[in-house]
Amino acid sequence: MLLLLLVLLAVLLPGGDNQKASPGPTSFHIIQISTFANSTWTKHCGSGWLGDLQIHGWDSDTGTAIFLKPWSKGNLSDVEVTEMDNIFRFYYVGFTREVQEHLLDLQFKYPLEIQSIGGCELQSGGAIVSSWKGAVGGLDFLSINTTCWPAPGPSSSRAQKVCEIFAKYKGIFDTVEHLLYKTCPRFLLSVLEAGKVDLQRQVKPKAWLSSGPSPEPGHVLLVCHVSGFYPKHVWVMWMRGQQEQLGTQQRGDFLPNADGTWNLRTTLDVAAGEAAGLACRVKHSSLGGQDLVLYWGRSIPIGLVILAVIVPTLIFLLGLVLWFWRCRSYQDI
Repeated sequence: MLLLLLVLLAVLLPGGDNQKASPGPTSFHIIQISTFANSTWTKHCGSGWLGDLQIHGWDSDTGTAIFLKPWSKGNLSDVEVTEMDNIFRFYYVGFTREVQEHLLDLQFKYPLEIQSIGGCELQSGGAIVSSWKGAVGGLDFLSINTTCWPAPGPSSSRAQKVCEIFAKYKGIFDTVEHLLYKTCPRFLLSVLEAGKVDLQRQVKPKAWLSSGPSPEPGHVLLVCHVSGFYPKHVWVMWMRGQQEQLGTQQRGDFLPNADGTWNLRTTLDVAAGEAAGLACRVKHSSLGGQDLVLYWGRSIPIGLVILAVIVPTLIFLLGLVLWFWRCRSYQDI
């Protein structure tokens, strides 16, 4: 029954025009996470991803698909959307029943979590590679394309039993092969074309520096904040001249904004006396090759600050004196 998800996704992934993919994301995958707390409580979560952008969801309460982008239907018609909802509802009922019936045979115990991911990816040379994998409790369990392969490890014997069960249904494997190698590539190219304007959007990052508490006395934690950029891929590194600082660390995951842009923090822990001369360099596709470079501790010389304040003041005072002098001259005439 783990295979049934891909079989039923034939409705989700109809054939499309074989058009050139746009830059940006190059893969489409569907993820399923099914949690079995006990014999009566089960929850299923499904989502569709174009690269690292989620474009499909699943409302388990209403049993309907959620299209998160105006273009995420690809070439699905309204009729196909309705049909897809019906098939997914049927799938989750059947998947739950099959897992519960074979739980003891496969030596699984409650609570149980099953994950699966299947889809295809466009390679740099133009070829499209498809794959499907299943996991139990976060550990690889088996992979399937035209053949069922148990993942090596302590669960390989149980995975082999699953493969033996699936081997009885040749029609399922034929459908999986067609889905992975024919349908998914066509849908991937179709949805890339449909979402081209959105996917090719470029938003320049904003960056600033700050310091944070260092775990070591006499050190300073340099923090480079990069915010509001799209697409997600970005390169951020602390540098000394042209030398990358190997102690640079990314703090936390990429964080999303409501407008679809991303945020990231990158840090470097150094001795306080060694911070001078360091800089944070940011590379992003929206910058057109002109990297952002922020230098730690760089400030405007105090002399320039004084000039910037005093010179306009002197000019104003001089003008005021000349105005009073002219006024007195007119009064003396």
